[in-house]
Amino acid sequence: MKLLIQSAEIVDPNSPYNKKTKDILIETGTIVKIGEKIKPKSEYRVFNAKGLKISPGWFDMHASLGDPGFEHKEDLESGSKAAVSGGFTGLACMPETNPTIHSKSEVEYIKNKSSGFLVDIYPVGAVTMNREGNDLTEMYDMHEAGAVAFSDANHPISNAFSMLKALLYVKPFNGVILSLPEDTSLSNGGVMNEGATSVNLGLKGIPSLSEESMAMRDIHLAEYTNSRVHFTHVSSAKVIDMIRVAKKKGIKVSASVSSFHLAYDDSYLKDYDTYFKVQPPLRTENDIKALKKGLADGTIDVICSSHSPQDEESKKIEFDFAKFGIINLETSFALANTYLNDKISLDLIIQKIAIMPRTILGLTVPSIKEDEKANLTLFDPKQEWVFEEKNIKSKSRNSPLIGMKLIGKAVAVFNNGKFNMN
Repeated sequence: MKLLIQSAEIVDPNSPYNKKTKDILIETGTIVKIGEKIKPKSEYRVFNAKGLKISPGWFDMHASLGDPGFEHKEDLESGSKAAVSGGFTGLACMPETNPTIHSKSEVEYIKNKSSGFLVDIYPVGAVTMNREGNDLTEMYDMHEAGAVAFSDANHPISNAFSMLKALLYVKPFNGVILSLPEDTSLSNGGVMNEGATSVNLGLKGIPSLSEESMAMRDIHLAEYTNSRVHFTHVSSAKVIDMIRVAKKKGIKVSASVSSFHLAYDDSYLKDYDTYFKVQPPLRTENDIKALKKGLADGTIDVICSSHSPQDEESKKIEFDFAKFGIINLETSFALANTYLNDKISLDLIIQKIAIMPRTILGLTVPSIKEDEKANLTLFDPKQEWVFEEKNIKSKSRNSPLIGMKLIGKAVAVFNNGKFNMN
């Protein structure tokens, strides 16, 4: 394919054309020319991008795709379609599957089945067998097969010795452990943030202390082992402070936040809406302020979707028994852009969703330069739109955003020689 993208404003801090409006010519998947008013030829497919921005393709660091084992909720193909719709050209898929991604064979299954997709799908291997928190997996074998990180996904690693061994195991190949900071002995079956709202609703709360105590443990373990911990979807103001201090000390920690934790606090649960039931729970307005500050000052490195598909039977039941999770690949950028545009710049948002996720995972960071592979997202940060059920490409429908107005939308993506317009 020969594609000519006309008049797109480049948003890429690693490009010499950053902040400039240029034409971009792509041939056989490579950017061959960037310039002013490139003359189209008859064999070119022309895309007029006037008024649009173009950035390196977005990457989601935390998506559950259900394949293998839970294909009724999501599979690799439907998850890829949802990612494309949301502007993503790459993602890391979590090991909460059946069987768990806990050996070389499951890693190879993911890579082989997703081969040829527009979206690059990278498996995250489990830290412990069946994510049970006990025996460690063969992480080196999975790393060699293509696993980009290791996590027990929505199962916190409660056993400190297991976490210690895992950090030592991955250190020789500079691997990273993704930690869900939750002390389950303190969360103890809670279903939402512990606070005034949980008391008023009569629902068992999850104290922020459960997140804070586990985060502090893993910061100490990272310091002790001089190995790498990445905290997934942090939600507590105190945890942000802990990570900020740890980074200043040179401890190898990083962190991500889900875009919906930047948008909604626990008051959204006042009508017992199970679609807002997530792990970790939606916290308070003060926590949201701390998350935004953490993004602005670099304490939080990544914005992710935390895409977690659930079937209707798992959500349309009593709140106490409903599963945690929101689908968010289609809406993650729009949520972040809508709720951060008065706090941090668009350039910084792109850093958090395109550059830092790949940097942390040790992947090649695409850039808008001549002779580079074309891995691109075209988007309109000012477009106002209403998220409707027809926009959903996921197999699941567990989104509380249906009917909500959002600002910012992915318009098209290009990767692996494939071009898709939304």
